[in-house]
Amino acid sequence: MANGASPTNYRFSFGPWNISTGADPFGPPARKEIDFARKIRAYKELGFDAVQMHDDDIVSADLDWPATLKGVAQVKSMLDGEGLFVEIVAPRLWEDPRTVDGGFTSNSASDRKYALDRAKRTVDIAREVGCRNYVLWLAREGTYIREAKDAKTAVGRIVEAWNTILEHDPDIRVMGEAKPNEPMDQAYLPTVGHMIGIAYKTVDPSRSGVLIESAHSILAGLDPADDMAYALYHDKLWSVHLNDQNGLKYDQDKVFGSVDLRRAFDQVLTLETNGYGRNGECVGLDVKAMRTTTVEDSMQHLSNSRTMFLRLLEIVRELDLKQVEVLREARQYEQLEMLILNALTGRK
Repeated sequence: MANGASPTNYRFSFGPWNISTGADPFGPPARKEIDFARKIRAYKELGFDAVQMHDDDIVSADLDWPATLKGVAQVKSMLDGEGLFVEIVAPRLWEDPRTVDGGFTSNSASDRKYALDRAKRTVDIAREVGCRNYVLWLAREGTYIREAKDAKTAVGRIVEAWNTILEHDPDIRVMGEAKPNEPMDQAYLPTVGHMIGIAYKTVDPSRSGVLIESAHSILAGLDPADDMAYALYHDKLWSVHLNDQNGLKYDQDKVFGSVDLRRAFDQVLTLETNGYGRNGECVGLDVKAMRTTTVEDSMQHLSNSRTMFLRLLEIVRELDLKQVEVLREARQYEQLEMLILNALTGRK
C-alpha cells in the first residue's frame, strides 16, 4: 500500500512534541528529554506512518535560508530513511516574543510583518519536505480583554494572512485548527464553524479546510463527532487530532477514548461511515503522557491511543448499519441506544 498505508486503510500520525518531558504550566519537567532522532525511529515501531511538524521542529526559525535548506535536507533524509512522510507543517508563532499580542492580529505592524514572513517561510519549508498540508492553530489570535482590539479588523487580518499563505504557493492547502480559549482568554475563531466560514472568504476556498482536535471541540462545549460530520459535509475535513478531555478545563490531551468511550466511538463511526481517509487523510493524535509516567513508558500513550482507535473501528465495522437505519426510521431511539451500548460492552 502507498506511503505505508495500514491494512485498516488508515494512516496514523503524531508530532514529536507528543513524546515530552511532562512539563506543564503547573510544574517542571518530570522526565528526561528523548533525542529527536530516537523519536523519529519510534514512529514505525509504534505503528505510525507520518509525522506532524512545526516549522521549528524541522529547523530553527532564526537561521538564514541556506542554513535552513541544509537543516531541512537533514531531517528529510532522516524521515526518508525511516519510511515516513510529513503529514502537516505549522508555523509555531505563539512562542516568539514578537507574538505576545498575537501574530496576525497584533496591534504592532512590525510584529504582524514578522508573523507573515515566518508563515511564508513555513510554506517554503513544507515544500522542501514534500508536504502540502499547512495548519494554522491561531493560538494568540484573540483577546486578553475585549477592548484590546477591534474584532472585525482582527478577523480581516486573519483572512489576509490565510490568503498570503495560499498565494505564496499554488499547491499549499491551509487548514484552520479551532480552539475556543487557552492561551488567550477568547479566540477570534473559536469553533470549526468559524473556521469553515473563514475558508469560504479566502482567495481559494478549494484549498482552505480544517483540522479538528477532539479536545478543542469539547472545550467549546461541542461534540467532536458532530464537528467532524459538519466539516465532512463541506468536504473540508483534511486532518484530525484525536484525544480526550475531562470537562471544560485546560487542554488535557488525554489518551483517545480514555474519558468517554462512547464519544470516541461516535468519532470513529463518523469518520469510517463518511469515507475519511480514502483520499489519504491521516488519523492524527495529539496526546500527552501523564506526568507520573517514566521515560521508559513515555510513548505508551501513543500506542494506547492508536489501539483504542483500531478497537473502536472493529466495533464500528461489526455494527449492523442496516439495523441502525431501521431503528432510525422507526424512531426507536431507546432500542438504538441499547444496540450501541451492547456493541461497546461486547454483548449481542
